[in-house]
Amino acid sequence: MREESFTQVSVEELSQHLSLQEPNLQLVDVREPQEVAIASIDGFVNLPLSQFASWGEQIQTLLNPHAETLVLCHHGIRSAQMCQWLIAQGFTNVKNIAGGIDAYSHLVDPSIPQY
Repeated sequence: MREESFTQVSVEELSQHLSLQEPNLQLVDVREPQEVAIASIDGFVNLPLSQFASWGEQIQTLLNPHAETLVLCHHGIRSAQMCQWLIAQGFTNVKNIAGGIDAYSHLVDPSIPQY
C-alpha cells in the first residue's frame, strides 16, 4: 500500500478556520466517545476509529469528498491514519491537525481539559 500524502495544519491554523466559520469546512474527530466527553472542540463530528465498521461504508454520504476536511485526534497519530484512509476513498482536500487536541489545549484554548 502506498502512502498517500496529506497536508498538516497547525492548531493555530485550526483556530483561524474556526473563527472564520467557513460553511464548507468539515471537522472530523476520530477519538473515542469517552475522550470527546473529556475534551472537545465545537463543530467536530465524532467518527471513532474503533467504530470504523459502523460508519466506514457510509463515508461518502457522511462527508463531502471534495470539501476541505480537517481531522483531529489526541496527538495527531490516529487522525493521520484517517487522513490516509480518506484520501484512498477519493477525498481530495484532507488535512491532519498536527498535535491534536492536546496541542490545541496547550497553544490555543487552555480551557479545554488535558488528559
